[in-house]
Amino acid sequence: MLGKKYLEKYADVLIWGMKTARGKPYKKGDVVIVRYQRAATPLAVILQGKLLDMGYHPVMREGLTPEMELNFYGHANNNQLSFVPPGTKELYESLNGSIFLHAPDSLTHLKGIDPKRIGKTAVAYKPLRDILNAREDRKEFGWTLCTVPTPELAKQAGLSEKQYESQIVRACYLNAEDPVKEWERLYKKAVGIKQWINGLDVTSLHVESENVNLTLTPGEKRKWVGLSGHNIPSFEIFTSPDWRGTEGVYHADQPSFRSGNYVEGVRLEFRKGKAVKVDARKGREFVQKQAKMDPGASRIGEFSLTDRRFSKINRFMANTLFDENFGGKYGNCHLALGASYSDTFDGNPADLTKEKKQELGYNDSALHWDLVNTEKKKVTATLSSGEEVVIYENGLFKMPA
Repeated sequence: MLGKKYLEKYADVLIWGMKTARGKPYKKGDVVIVRYQRAATPLAVILQGKLLDMGYHPVMREGLTPEMELNFYGHANNNQLSFVPPGTKELYESLNGSIFLHAPDSLTHLKGIDPKRIGKTAVAYKPLRDILNAREDRKEFGWTLCTVPTPELAKQAGLSEKQYESQIVRACYLNAEDPVKEWERLYKKAVGIKQWINGLDVTSLHVESENVNLTLTPGEKRKWVGLSGHNIPSFEIFTSPDWRGTEGVYHADQPSFRSGNYVEGVRLEFRKGKAVKVDARKGREFVQKQAKMDPGASRIGEFSLTDRRFSKINRFMANTLFDENFGGKYGNCHLALGASYSDTFDGNPADLTKEKKQELGYNDSALHWDLVNTEKKKVTATLSSGEEVVIYENGLFKMPA
């Protein structure tokens, strides 16, 4: 477990992340929900105190234990799987902030559960996520999340607990005298990259690596965003492409844990925007069922690139938050099956109605699953003029000096 000094710094960075992600000042009386798993209780206690001192109303919610989750998905009938407790909608309509502390005691306890049962609950809760997305678009809500080290995470990553904790400390800059200043420095650097890439009139992107040959259509009224405070850590710069223009093959060489299932070697073949072939070396059936969760689950909602100069993560962490920000030797790209992000709209996200999203090719789904590729790669942008520009190669954005 991280020591108190690091937990205090972690809390400060998380509050910075939540505030930065909202993009609008918080005020006394704002409501902030802190959701946490049992092993993260010490960090939740520190966060509660800091939020109270700032005049906010922290709403503390401890998550289900692995045994409780197994009980729920193993015993609940269809009505219970879709049940949303009274008052939840009203709470979500009042939230101004959210901080989630991921600290799992188990990553595989749901491996025997039919993914359709888990998907049924995800679909039932999607309207609540839509409420928060709409509040975020109006700058009424901001969120962030982090990972707290646990023995289970270290075990599944093949690291000692001390090694795992060290990765988190380095990745989140908690060993700095003032971690918040370090995050502000990174934030400013990312602004320059986003301004450059958003200044290119890109009509298509071609992603090439040993096992990837994929063409993406950025789409109209899009912009690249990222390093916005939403995730700690997060170094990715991403967009939500027009799903209809996705063609070719994508391979995730980074393993993934999801809903208690371990997945390895995911391979997706896209035609006319849809994953028509879904395969994996391990967890094939689970991946295929996830891609059928709803109509949007077989389409992409996000494409992301991480510059290895930003990220200090160089090991598999058995945690998507870290793995999607892998730096290592060649950085990484990842795409997400499922929901798009409306903050990639080059305009006022509050104007992005459901009909407008469909028109522009924004994907909608209860699923959002990041699948990571860390191979040596090149990403080439074709501009409206016909010129081809390499924007990313060998783990680096190729922004002109």
